[in-house]
Amino acid sequence: MSDTILDTDTIQFQKDLDARGLNCPLPILKAKKALAEMATGEVLRITATDTGSVRDFQAFAKQTGNALLSHSHSNGEFVFLMRRK
Repeated sequence: MSDTILDTDTIQFQKDLDARGLNCPLPILKAKKALAEMATGEVLRITATDTGSVRDFQAFAKQTGNALLSHSHSNGEFVFLMRRK
């Protein structure tokens, strides 16, 4: 079953982060590190399996000012697209 907020296939991204199999807070910590290495305006795609990751990435976006462009869920995987502030 797919719960798509926005179509993650139509947004281009510059960096891809595989956080599958990692539990909180590791997906957020790895995303924070990856975003720090990126230029303003670039997009990071994160793939995670942690069921709490949707809530975690929404909170992370609010706290850091990085934009959560989209997230989707399919086959136990969550895909997030974040734009670096």
